[in-house]
Parts: sequence; C-alpha cells; structure tokens
Amino acid sequence: MKYQVIIAKSAEEVFKNLNAGIRSSLKKAMRTHLQTSPKKVSKSRIKRLKGLRQPQYRLRVDRMRVFYDVNDEKGRVEILGFVMKSETGKWLQDQGVPE
Repeated sequence: MKYQVIIAKSAEEVFKNLNAGIRSSLKKAMRTHLQTSPKKVSKSRIKRLKGLRQPQYRLRVDRMRVFYDVNDEKGRVEILGFVMKSETGKWLQDQGVPE
C-alpha cells in the first residue's frame, strides 16, 4: 500500500525555513520510508513513540526528527513536525498528546 504524505501547516512553515540540503534529505527519506512503510520500526530510523497518542512515530534523518501519525483507513501519513534532535524533548512536551 502506498501512503499519501500530508504535511501540517505548522510543519510546512518549519520545513520552508530549513536549508536546501536538509530539505532534500528529508524529502528523500519521506519518499523512501513514509510512502511505503511508515510503521516499519527499526533500531535507528523509525521508532513507535510510547506514552503518546500523538505523534505516533518518529523518523530519524541525520540531525532532524520527523514526527508523524499514520491513518491506515485513509492511507495517509500526517507529518506533525520537523524538529532538530536537540529540541525534540521540548517539542514533544509542547506538542505531544499523552495517552
């Protein structure tokens, strides 16, 4: 199944402000991992987040983290945020929805 990747407005603003090299790496990773197998957990690339209802998953791309939810019924992956590794704790505290 191929998933449609949707970027939330707030995440889109952050994405636009990243430098071109980082944006290119993120686009490639999203095409490779999120369009085809967004729930395929691995040791370092994709992680299912525990204790949170939203976001459900995290994709690691170099120094960036992509937080997203998967909706199997609609065949969609919704990107909620693009965050630098050093800022993930604060972002999850502010944006995360506990279970």
